[in-house]
Order: sequence, then C-alpha cells, then structure tokens
Amino acid sequence: MKTYSLYKILKEELKNGSSDLVTRQSGQVIRERIERDIEKEKDRAVIALDFSNIGIIDYSCADEIVAKLVSRLLGSEYGDKYLILAGLTDNQKENIEVALERKDLAMMAEMRDGKKLLLGNLNNYLKETLELIIKKDRITARDISEAMNLEANTSGTRLLNLHKKRLVKRTDEIRDGGRVWVYVRIN
Repeated sequence: MKTYSLYKILKEELKNGSSDLVTRQSGQVIRERIERDIEKEKDRAVIALDFSNIGIIDYSCADEIVAKLVSRLLGSEYGDKYLILAGLTDNQKENIEVALERKDLAMMAEMRDGKKLLLGNLNNYLKETLELIIKKDRITARDISEAMNLEANTSGTRLLNLHKKRLVKRTDEIRDGGRVWVYVRIN
C-alpha cells in the first residue's frame, strides 16, 4: 500500500503554514497534485490518503478532494487503482461522509484509533457482502453463495458491483482446473 500524507502535500502545494484543509480552491490544488501522483502508480495499487496531521477538513474541500477523486476513480480515469482514507478524526469523517453521500459514493476508511469502516452510501445487501469479505480477507462467488445462501449469479453480481465501486480488489486464480475470480479486501 502506498501512503500519501495530505499534510505533506498541503505544505508542498499551498505553503501557507496551516494544517487545515479548507476552501474549494485549496482542495482543487491538493486534488490535482494527488491526481498527478496517482497516475505514476502501477495498476492494482492501493493508495491511502493519510489525514493524520490534518486539522479540519471542511465540506467544500472534502467534496473537491475526496468525492471528486472517488468519482473519477470509478470513471476509470486513473486505471485499476484503489483509494482508502487513513488517520481520520470524527470531525473529518463527518464532512467527508457528507461529501460522499451527496454524490452517492462509498469508500473504505480507517480512523486514527485503527477502527476500519465504510463511508458514504452503499446498498444494505452490498454492505453485508463487503462485511463478509472484510471478515474473510478473500472470497469467491461460491463462498458468498454458501455463506449467504444465495444463487451463484447473485453472488457474482454483488462481488462485481463491489469491485466496480473499488471497495474490493479482484484477482483470478486457477482452482480445480478452472479460472476463478477471487475478491480481496483492500484494507
């Protein structure tokens, strides 16, 4: 996993002495820097946006940085990459979650105390499936079918939807002489 310190990026790009992420204009400068860095990463990279040394992030900056990055990630602008948030406080989490919810987006996050959670909007059945993947680390459609008593095509669709939302990684493996998609948690 590659970690981007938002504090370091803030210092390098804005040079204003603040540890707060405020205003849409500041958010745009930070997002554009992150986008340039993401383009250099290899496909399948998991990138953590680390908020550890950041004070506050207001809604407009959260929307400009986080929601736009996730939206563009889902639009395949960055290739096959994954984003998570790290080192969040409760106040940061609240403004980021509102920005994600307003655009009907979701992403994985880790709080400063180490608690991992999902931010934003996700259907209950996909949340339930994601929780099982997080618990097991890696899973196949057959595993989901058996654990949740679902038809194989329903399991496969749920897993594919979680992958398209960049909430899980997908890899293929040879099992029992055939190729099988395996879905893996990203944090």
